[in-house]
Amino acid sequence: MDTEIDEVVIKGKRYVPADSVKIQEFTGPIKIVILQRGWVMVGRFERDGSDCKLHNASVIRVWGTSKGLGEIAANGPIQGKTVLDKTYGVVEFDYLTVVASVSVEESKWKASV
Repeated sequence: MDTEIDEVVIKGKRYVPADSVKIQEFTGPIKIVILQRGWVMVGRFERDGSDCKLHNASVIRVWGTSKGLGEIAANGPIQGKTVLDKTYGVVEFDYLTVVASVSVEESKWKASV
């Protein structure tokens, strides 16, 4: 006999199995963001006033290009040459630390971000 429990209530609080909770992915634009002190990152960009976030972000450690950041912005990471270090979360920073941001060709970056 199998018993399936969808939720449990303990002291008025509702608990559900972790695998039943859907995590909402942020769907903002993918941008390469150059921050102070040489940090170059890519992720789904969100801005609320001066508070900024890069969701599903990576540090671009090696560009792997011959034509600069514009090349990977347009063509996506270059297989075997561009090195991305995942941050496994959300990177938060103040807008005043942004040196520049570059919009990317989203279809070329979707697999990486």
